[in-house]
Amino acid sequence: MEKAYKLLAIQEHISNKAAKELIDKGLVYVNGRQVKIARGELPKNTKFSVKKINKAKIIYEDKDILALDKPAFIESYELEKQFGAKLLNRLDKQTSGVIILAKNEKFRLNAINEFKKNNVYKEYSAIVEGKLVEELECDLPILTIKKHFARSKIDLIKGKPAYTKVIPDMIVGNKSKVKIIIKYGRTHQIRVHLKYLKYPIIGDEIYGIKSNKVNRMLLHSRVLKIFDYEFRASEPSEYKAFGF
Repeated sequence: MEKAYKLLAIQEHISNKAAKELIDKGLVYVNGRQVKIARGELPKNTKFSVKKINKAKIIYEDKDILALDKPAFIESYELEKQFGAKLLNRLDKQTSGVIILAKNEKFRLNAINEFKKNNVYKEYSAIVEGKLVEELECDLPILTIKKHFARSKIDLIKGKPAYTKVIPDMIVGNKSKVKIIIKYGRTHQIRVHLKYLKYPIIGDEIYGIKSNKVNRMLLHSRVLKIFDYEFRASEPSEYKAFGF
């Protein structure tokens, strides 16, 4: 027996650190099951499969702003290092789609002010469990507790304002593709509100529904508008696994 990350490092001819990062990102599988504990011990003859991450694509760039189509499994902060610009919004690791960065401090401060005033239009799409046939809204406040990792919940006393509108788009079987429009953008806001509305997101192992058809949460930042800019990102190929 040997630690999973050490075995993976040998198989992939990479450093122990790089192997551990792959496992921590949820990209490593054995017989179709995700390896979740890098230091967990496995037989020395274990064969791993590693999911490849797509690269972030540039949607638009000028002297002030950089808009990217972020793939799943990349942490938002990694894009700052890669592109040398400052994040203006963040997406969960498994959330794909539009993310924007500021290329200078003056623009960054002006953009942050737009976010604070809720002048930024944020539209997402998601695949959820259940048949959504009418528009729903949720404005319950959200409290986020950050220790070793962030967890959010609805809290009527201590929570911060949050607003989520969910609009039906398409139904296949007992699952729906929905359009989501949010204000405030609290940590895990969409995931928490959809759970409360009883339409949990497919692939969301914390607030939603696990699925053996996909290895990521099916939540996607589709449209973002700020100032006179409008950015769009095509929906991910994983939606096709459910007929969307």
